[in-house]
Amino acid sequence: MALFDKEKFDKDGYIVIDDFLSEEDVSALRSECWNMIEEMKPEEHCPSVFNTTDPEKHLSNDYFMTSGDKIRFFFEEGAIDDKGKLLVDKQRSLNKMGHAFHALNPVYKRVTFSEKVKNVMKSLNLVDPVVCQSMYIFKQPGIGGEVTPHQDNTFLYTEPMKLYGLWIALEDAVIENGCLWFIPGSHKNGLYGNRRMIRNPDTTPGQPHIVFTGDVATFNDDQFVPVPVKKGSCVVLHGEVVHKSLHNKSEKSRHIYTFHVFDRKDTVYSPQNWLQETEALPFPSVYNYA
Repeated sequence: MALFDKEKFDKDGYIVIDDFLSEEDVSALRSECWNMIEEMKPEEHCPSVFNTTDPEKHLSNDYFMTSGDKIRFFFEEGAIDDKGKLLVDKQRSLNKMGHAFHALNPVYKRVTFSEKVKNVMKSLNLVDPVVCQSMYIFKQPGIGGEVTPHQDNTFLYTEPMKLYGLWIALEDAVIENGCLWFIPGSHKNGLYGNRRMIRNPDTTPGQPHIVFTGDVATFNDDQFVPVPVKKGSCVVLHGEVVHKSLHNKSEKSRHIYTFHVFDRKDTVYSPQNWLQETEALPFPSVYNYA
C-alpha cells in the first residue's frame, strides 16, 4: 500500500492510495454483497428507487430517512414496478445499498475498522474519527446513473469542516464505466452557494422530510479531471472537494464500497443533517470500535 501524501491531499482535496485492499478482501466484500442481494426480497423494499440527478425525488421516503442504522436496498429507476416486481436481473437492479454496512456486517466491519483505515485517519491528523455512514454503490452496466457535481459536506455537515470520505474500488474504475472526476483544490473555498441538505423544520403532515438551502453551484466541465483507479485502490476525499461521476454507458459495472467519517474532537455534527446517530447505533469510533 502506498504511503499517504498529506501535502498532495491538502493541495488537491483528494488522494489515491493504490493497493489499499488485497484481492482477498475485495473478493470477500463482493461475495458478501452478492449473497445479501440473493437473500433480498424486492417486494419488501418497494418503493426505494434512488435518483442520482434529482435527490429530492427520494429524500422524503421514510425507507431512506430511517436507513442510518440499517442496511437497505435502493433500486435503479426502471428496475422494479410499483408492486415491487423486478423488471431486470436481481443482481443488476440496485443503485446502492446503505447505510450501516460498517456496523451490521462483519465482513465490512473488518475492513472499515482495519489498521489501514486507522493509519489513514492518523495521516489526516484526526483525533477522534467516527463513522457516520457506509454504502455499496453499483454503477450498473449501461444504466448506472450520472452523479452530478457536489460536495459531501452539503449532505453531512460539520462545523468546522472535518468530514472525509473513503471510496474503495472493488472493480477497476475507468472513464468508460464511471470513475470519479474532481476539481483539484476546490475544497479551499467552503460550501459553494452555501448549499445544504437539511431536515425540514416544517414538520406539517404532507411536507417533505428534507429540503435544500442555498444555491446550486455551476461548474465548467473543463475544470474537472478524471481519476481512474485500479481495483483495490482507495480514494480519500476531503468533505468539500467538488466531484462527480458520469453515466456508465459501458458493459462493465463499477462496484465500490464507501464510507464517511468525521472527527468528533471540537466538532459539531449538525442536528439538521438527514442522518443522525440512534440509540441502536451511535456513530462508532474508528480507533476504539471492537
